[in-house]
Amino acid sequence: MPMPMPMPMPMNLLLLLLLLLFFCVWPPATTSLTSDGLSLLALKAAVESDPTGVLASWSETDATPCRWEGVSCSGGGGGGDLRVTHVLLTNKNLSGYIPSELGFLTSLRSLSLSHNNFSNAIPPPLFNATALLLLDLSHNALSGPLPSDLRSLRLLRHLDLSSNNLNGTLPDTLSSLSSLSGTLNLSFNRFSGGIPPSLASLPVALSLDLRHNNLTGKIPQLGSLLNQGPTAFAANPGLCGFPLQNACPEAQRPGFYANPEEGNPENPNALHPEGSFESGKHRGGASAAVLVVSGLSVAVGAVSLSLWVFRRRWGGRKEEEKLGNCGKLENEVDAGEGQEGKFVVVDDGFELELEDLLRASAYVVGKSRSGIVYKVVGVGRGSPAAANVVAVRRLSEGDATWRFKEFEAEVEAIARVRHPSVVPLRAYYYAHDEKLLITDFIRNGSLHTALHGGPSNSLPPLSWSVRLKIAQEAARGLMYIHEFSGRKYIHGNLKSTKILLDEELHPYVSGFGLTRLGLGPAKSTAMAPKRHSLSQSNITTAMSSKITASLNHYLAPEVRMAGGKFTQKCDVYSFGIVLLELLTGRMPDFGSESDEKVLESYVRKAFKEEQPLSDIIDPALIPEVYAKKQVIAAFHVALNCTELDPELRPRMKTVSENLDRIKVQ
Repeated sequence: MPMPMPMPMPMNLLLLLLLLLFFCVWPPATTSLTSDGLSLLALKAAVESDPTGVLASWSETDATPCRWEGVSCSGGGGGGDLRVTHVLLTNKNLSGYIPSELGFLTSLRSLSLSHNNFSNAIPPPLFNATALLLLDLSHNALSGPLPSDLRSLRLLRHLDLSSNNLNGTLPDTLSSLSSLSGTLNLSFNRFSGGIPPSLASLPVALSLDLRHNNLTGKIPQLGSLLNQGPTAFAANPGLCGFPLQNACPEAQRPGFYANPEEGNPENPNALHPEGSFESGKHRGGASAAVLVVSGLSVAVGAVSLSLWVFRRRWGGRKEEEKLGNCGKLENEVDAGEGQEGKFVVVDDGFELELEDLLRASAYVVGKSRSGIVYKVVGVGRGSPAAANVVAVRRLSEGDATWRFKEFEAEVEAIARVRHPSVVPLRAYYYAHDEKLLITDFIRNGSLHTALHGGPSNSLPPLSWSVRLKIAQEAARGLMYIHEFSGRKYIHGNLKSTKILLDEELHPYVSGFGLTRLGLGPAKSTAMAPKRHSLSQSNITTAMSSKITASLNHYLAPEVRMAGGKFTQKCDVYSFGIVLLELLTGRMPDFGSESDEKVLESYVRKAFKEEQPLSDIIDPALIPEVYAKKQVIAAFHVALNCTELDPELRPRMKTVSENLDRIKVQ
């Protein structure tokens, strides 16, 4: 008898059994991961290689990404309110591409994917993360142009896209990043074309780096671009003009580049108030070219007028140069009363052609009571492609009146002071209504800038060994000035803006003799112009009526009041204040006068009360604990220099010897 056929299972019962089997074998996955977490998972999916396993903890089963490696969150209330604010995945050797989904992280403040192997283009939607303050994609293999959507990051303070393969032109939209206050680093890429003039509207405090690209043309002489040093534009063979040493073939006259702003104490680096000079790699004196710029003001029209005046004065005399019997190259013109003019080169190794004077490009880099300082770039004889840089200071005479013989005696006394740590005078120009000094141009600005920062400062914090080297070498330079001629010479205006740093951070004492030249001849020198008129007695007489009532914390107490006697011990006091600046990182008057926050008294009181050294020294020096004894020894030298009684202060020779005894271990 045949078996009966089984009854078919109802379809709804079959589906129910299948669903029960599915949930028993594969339990349902959670879907509670936040939207920020899902955006980050897109980054994980875009990574092709993760050799360190840094992304292994990134799981879709987590409720929040805030515990994932490299991720930080913030927010109020419960855990559901937390938002991703920082993603830090530097130096993880990740390979892949950057996904557009990162633009959905609307609370993201910093994104750092530097030192990896990310490739392809930067996705424009990334810039929808408009809360970004820091974006660092440096040291990858990113390519393509820079998206114009970058302008959306209005809050961005730091942008580093260096060391990639980015190309195309620099977009004008970079100027929309008005909050940039740290770094804009586009170096070591393949950007081409010119530098947009609109970049001049970026904040002056910005550190710009465009090195090692294929940029071409003249660097715009505008706004914040004028505050950048030559390093910012280096290794772009097609770039020319200030601050580079290669002048543009069609270099315009200096009047079109002059910046009439004065040095600003609030912004000491914008123009380096006392002049920031740059020295080429030649110390002994290589060829240099100078345009002697003069005029009644630093306005464009005045500088252009100055050029015409020089053409009138120098025209027709190009063949009248001859070597003087004292080894000076002179342009012999009628200087009986200085009606014409006289140009004198006091450095035998310094070549200066009149053609160079007329061709060179000059830029105003500073203005102070002692005059206007120009950076002058010109072409020397025999090397038309090599631009040389010098500094030209146009003296502000005020009520000073110099006859030629008196001025010659003063300037030649300055020129005889030659020391590796003193800015050398190369040449000068004298006319009845125009007096100019030509010196080297020291590249890295002033010690003031290096210590207290500023728009043009690209130096890292100075280490203890560098600070000690600066103090020791500057002390030797000032000692040499004091000891050069029977201990008669003084500087008269030493401060941190007068100590300039070259590329290797060697210091140069600048401004020697400027105080005396600005005061005019003393009666004692009028009848004897060849004597040592830079002596302390002569400067004392002249300065006594010039010291203003405003408190200058570099000035020794005995000369802060009218009638005070200025001596070499005043220089010692000023050097002591500079040394305290080096050690503390503080300004000489870092607080209000009512708070008595004067550096010398502050440090002296701190030592008397035996305060911890960490409360006194520059915080940048705190990690260098090994140098504690050396730092204390330097403090003692500084406090000896700043004794209120000048008789208790040591001579600079003793100061220099005491500093040289401090050795870096």
